[in-house]
Amino acid sequence: MKKFNHVGIPTSVVHEGETFNADIGLYVTDFSNSDNRIEWLRFLPESPMPEALKTTAHVAYEVDDLQQAMVGKEVLLEPFDASESLTIAFILEDEAPVELMQYH
Repeated sequence: MKKFNHVGIPTSVVHEGETFNADIGLYVTDFSNSDNRIEWLRFLPESPMPEALKTTAHVAYEVDDLQQAMVGKEVLLEPFDASESLTIAFILEDEAPVELMQYH
């Protein structure tokens, strides 16, 4: 099963409530504070994240089995722990990044 979670939009504009992740050079807002579940992503120029994530909006889905959801897909960013309770990965559908999220 897959369930819509949020949409992430790269921006160069500073947004209220941003938090900074120094490991990946990213300022990000909390999509749960947005009526439309928008996550604003402001990358530093030296961010090691894939160019597709820095320049193209992504849609994010919660999945029950992250590994299964990735089978046969073009992987943009391998799974990693975003928090103690969340593992995420990014795949590409044509040129569109898609975030897959598994809560545990």
